[in-house]
Amino acid sequence: MSEKKKKKATAEDEKAKLFIQPEESRSIDTSKWPLLLKNYGNLLVRSGHYTPLPFGCSPLARKLEDYLLYGIVNLDKPVNPSSHEVVSWMKRIMKCEKTGHSGTLDPKVSGCLLVCLNRATRLVKAQQSAGKEYVAVVRFHDAVKGGAAKLQQTLDALTGACFQRPPVISAVKRQLRVRTIYEAKLIEYNDKKHMCIFWLSCEAGTYVRTMCVHMGLLLGNGAHMQELRRVRSGVLDENKYMSTMHDVLDAQYMYESLRDEKYLRRTVMPLELILTSYPRIVVKDSAVNAICYGAKLMIPGILRFEKNIEVGSEIVMMTTKGEAIATGIAQMTSAVIASVDHGCVAVIKRVVMERDTYNMRWGFGPRSSDKKKLILAGKLTEKGKPNEKTPRAWLLGQGRWSYLPKLQDGETDDPRIADGAKKRNADLEAVETEEQPVKKKKKKAIVA
Repeated sequence: MSEKKKKKATAEDEKAKLFIQPEESRSIDTSKWPLLLKNYGNLLVRSGHYTPLPFGCSPLARKLEDYLLYGIVNLDKPVNPSSHEVVSWMKRIMKCEKTGHSGTLDPKVSGCLLVCLNRATRLVKAQQSAGKEYVAVVRFHDAVKGGAAKLQQTLDALTGACFQRPPVISAVKRQLRVRTIYEAKLIEYNDKKHMCIFWLSCEAGTYVRTMCVHMGLLLGNGAHMQELRRVRSGVLDENKYMSTMHDVLDAQYMYESLRDEKYLRRTVMPLELILTSYPRIVVKDSAVNAICYGAKLMIPGILRFEKNIEVGSEIVMMTTKGEAIATGIAQMTSAVIASVDHGCVAVIKRVVMERDTYNMRWGFGPRSSDKKKLILAGKLTEKGKPNEKTPRAWLLGQGRWSYLPKLQDGETDDPRIADGAKKRNADLEAVETEEQPVKKKKKKAIVA
C-alpha cells in the first residue's frame, strides 16, 4: 500500500472517531414484568427526569406485614355458607382488622369471591360493580320443543337490557330493575333429563335464577335453576390465582407453626392484581405522598402515561416500583397530557397507599421550619395560628416578601430582586403604620 493511501486511511479513521457510530438498539422486553409494570415500555414518556427515593418496594417483595396489609384472595367459595359467613371466617383465620368481598354469592352458589384484606377493602366498591361470568345448570319442567337450537334462540332473546325483580330470598330489596346480559352461550342440552348448561357474561347484580325462570316462560314449559357457579369476577377468574378455604387455613398454619411464608404468599395476592385493567399513570416519587394526602395529580408529577386515557375515565396512579397509590378520574386525554406544561391531570377517587409510606417532600423551607419551632415553643397554636404569645416579627413577616433580603436602592443589579425588596418594605411599612382599631366602651343601660 502506498504512503498516500495509508495517510488517507488514517485520516478517515480519525474522522470516524469524531462521530457516534450507529449501533443496534436493544429495547427492554417488559411483557413479562409483574402486575402494573407489565408492558411498561409501551407507555408514553412525559419526562425521564426525577429523583428516586429509597422508600416503598415492588408489591411482590413487600414484608409479610405490608403484603397482607395490601392483600386480596381470589377465593373459591364453597356451597352452603353465605358470602358474609365466608368473609367473617377469613377475618378470623387471617387475623385481619378488616375484610370485604366483591359482590354477594347466594349460599347454594360456588365460585369466584374476591376477598379484600385490610387496606385493600378500599377497592371493594369498584370491584362490586365489575362484570361477572357464570355457568348455570337449568332444569325444564317438560321437554323443550326444538332442542338445542330453540334454547340458543331463547338465550339470544334474553341478551341485552332485561327487567328483573330479585327472588323472594335475596340479599337486596325486591324492586324492579334493569340489568344487562352481554352474552349467553349454550354449552350442552340433555333431552332425557330436560336439563341444559349455559355460560353467561353479565352486569353486576344480575340474578341468574330469575333469568332461568324467564327462559321457562319464553319456552312455555317452565324452568328453574338447578346449580350455579361464578367463573369470573372482574379481572379474576377460576383458572388463575384461585385458592380454597383449606388453602387459606393451611397457609396460615404453615406460617404460624413453621414460619414459612411461601404458601401464604401464594394464597394471598397484592391488590395491584385487580387494577391491571385500568389505564396507568406513573408518578414521580416526590409527588407520591402529596397524592396520599388527597392532592390532585398535576402535570409536573408525571413520568409516563397510557395511550388511551379519556376525560372522565377511571385511572390508576402508580409509583416507578409498580405500587398502586390511588385511583382517580382523568381530567385530560393522553394527547393533552403530552402537549401541555401545566394543569390538573386527575382528581383522586380513592387513595389506596398508606400515608407517609414515602417521605414528605414539603415543609422544609425557612418559613415552615420557623413555624414548627414556634408551635413547639407554644408561640403558635397547634394548627399554626397566632395566639397572645406570637412575636410581632412573625406577624409582620406574613406577607409575600418576608424572606427577601433587606436591600436599599442601588444595592443589587438584578431588577427582579430589587423590585421584590421594594414591595416587601412597602408591605412592612403599611403593617407598622396601620392604626390599631380603638375599642369603644359600651354604655350601660340605666335602669329606672
